[in-house]
Amino acid sequence: QVHLVESGGGLVQPGGSLRLSCAASGRAFSSEYMAWFRQAPGKEREFVAATSWSGPATYYADSVKGRFTISRDNTKNTVYLQMNSLQPENTAVYYCNTHPPLSFWGKGTLVTVSS
Repeated sequence: QVHLVESGGGLVQPGGSLRLSCAASGRAFSSEYMAWFRQAPGKEREFVAATSWSGPATYYADSVKGRFTISRDNTKNTVYLQMNSLQPENTAVYYCNTHPPLSFWGKGTLVTVSS
């Protein structure tokens, strides 16, 4: 079994910040990497950022580099996504998963950037 529970989304004004959390368990640990993905209305799901469970490696989509930071707390089996300087185009449902992703997806957490 795998459990992925995303939280922390909400409504934020342009230029604002949010921190998302992902509580992972089960088969989520079958992969070395955990990642955040997002799906904007009418668009395909896309990769946002990834981190290794065991080392310092992190990876980002070009569109979020310098604004988003992925981190993890191994003691809590939790992965975070700190999002700064949010813009309306960042509006999406954000999901966490392994990378590459398992076929199972959680419910995600909705981030809405709007004034």
